[in-house]
Amino acid sequence: MNLHTPYQLSNIALMLVLLLIVSSCSDEEQSDAYGQFEATETTISSEVSGKLVSYQVEEGDWLKANQRVGTVDTTRLALQRQELESQLESIRARVTNINAQVEVQRSELALARTNLNRVQAMHSDGAATDQQLDDAQAKVRTLEKSIDAQQTQKQSVRADIRATQNKIEQVNNQIQDALIVNPVAGTVLTSFAEPYEVVQQGQPLYRIANLDTLTLRVYVSGAQLPGIKLGQKVEVFVDKNAEENQSLDGKVRWIASEAEFTPQQIQTKEERVSQVYAVEVRVPNRDGILKIGMPGEVNFSGVLSIQDKN
Repeated sequence: MNLHTPYQLSNIALMLVLLLIVSSCSDEEQSDAYGQFEATETTISSEVSGKLVSYQVEEGDWLKANQRVGTVDTTRLALQRQELESQLESIRARVTNINAQVEVQRSELALARTNLNRVQAMHSDGAATDQQLDDAQAKVRTLEKSIDAQQTQKQSVRADIRATQNKIEQVNNQIQDALIVNPVAGTVLTSFAEPYEVVQQGQPLYRIANLDTLTLRVYVSGAQLPGIKLGQKVEVFVDKNAEENQSLDGKVRWIASEAEFTPQQIQTKEERVSQVYAVEVRVPNRDGILKIGMPGEVNFSGVLSIQDKN
């Protein structure tokens, strides 16, 4: 029967402690960079002023792109459009009246020209006086000038029609802007408004972000930079529990072209006085475990060695 002496037991205990320390150190050494998860956040604002007559946005909601989520009161705009449409009909009626007058004057001009031809023939035979010829010519010239003036007036009225149509189009655009349409798919992070609240143009209504994929922004030293490439697949670690990490797949999407001073979240004094390069890693959030502001770690070298072997 083999019995361990107290001395041997103490040696075994010491070895176990050393193994734990080494294991802990190796776990820490497997990460090459540290940072926090970010998401592209979009703030949706009201494009017009008025009462928020409908608003279906709550924090945590997942909204589709181009989904209608609210409406600002458009009563005033609708009345304004109705008034402009009435003005447009009145202006168009002026064109109709001008056309009718021009048709009458053209008929008169045709008769005046026929009469002028007759008077000219009679004047050649001595059967008409100079005054009669002058009167016939003056009548033709007067009618021609009147028709030209009517045509000029019609062009002015048509310009008024185009201007009024543009105003109506502007009001229609404002009415369309009163419909609050969510532009991007994502999860509502914060809502700043409530139904029936009076909002102003440009006032933020809610903030949304696509949480399907988050960005882990980390910082690396100049010595690490040559081993990092755009599109490179990397291993990302997040806390699974108090003692374990969970491994996720990531891909490098951006590398800073210039160095900057180490951000404040880097704790050691040696690292704080150095300059680093920012690197962004895209990480799919398949199970929704990633949150904005959550810490994360990246292993560049481990994946590089795996790729090298392949």
